[in-house]
Amino acid sequence: MFDRIRSDIQCILERDPAARSTWEVVTCYPGLHAVWLHRPAHWCWNHGLKWAGRFISHISRWFTGIEIHPGAKLGERVFFDHAMGVVVGETAEIGDGCTIYQGVTLGGTSLYKGTKRHPTLGKNVVVSAGAKVLGGFVVGDGAKIGSNAVVIKPVPAGATAVGIPARIIPSKSGESADVTEAAPKFQAYGITQEDDPLSQAMRGLIDTTASQEHQIALLWQAIEKLAETRERDCVPEDAARKECFEAEKLNQLVGK
Repeated sequence: MFDRIRSDIQCILERDPAARSTWEVVTCYPGLHAVWLHRPAHWCWNHGLKWAGRFISHISRWFTGIEIHPGAKLGERVFFDHAMGVVVGETAEIGDGCTIYQGVTLGGTSLYKGTKRHPTLGKNVVVSAGAKVLGGFVVGDGAKIGSNAVVIKPVPAGATAVGIPARIIPSKSGESADVTEAAPKFQAYGITQEDDPLSQAMRGLIDTTASQEHQIALLWQAIEKLAETRERDCVPEDAARKECFEAEKLNQLVGK
């Protein structure tokens, strides 16, 4: 038990630069208090003491602003950062090392009792502020949910989900979508360097258009050289001999 408590405290010291000491974490972090109060509530729930579990959960919500149903399953080293307004449903499961920010909902879309209505988060998942993960599907290990995203379908391991409804950015070579170094570090709020698939698509179209214009300009230049030995008039005056497509400017506009 004491090892688990130390692990709970240590994970906060590692992930929150504002945490200055163990005493500060123990006394001033409602996310930690919510996790600790959830454990007796969950024990009561699993041993048939449903009302007692709900009452402990209610007290925890009143003190911390975090509502975790006593039936939900929490792994080790789960960190609710700030976490005011977080709601975790009855059949939700949160894996080891997950980080949940304020305003997150792990909710259900089904009204049938006894079914898996809420999501399952794998290990080391980051769910950013305001995100809504709705449904009884799985969010894979190491996945990241962007701020205010509304996720209604499974997220593969290592992928990033952003937008409403959420669009999936797949992982690269088995790594998280934002990994650019050999030893990836914890990314607060699930921030990624390439966090918008629409922007990625726009950059791809811009690069393709720029490449095509370059090729067209080369072709007209080649035709002009061939025409020098023949009739110059065979080359139209409006032929695009120079590139004028402002790819760099457009890439800056879409966030490259």
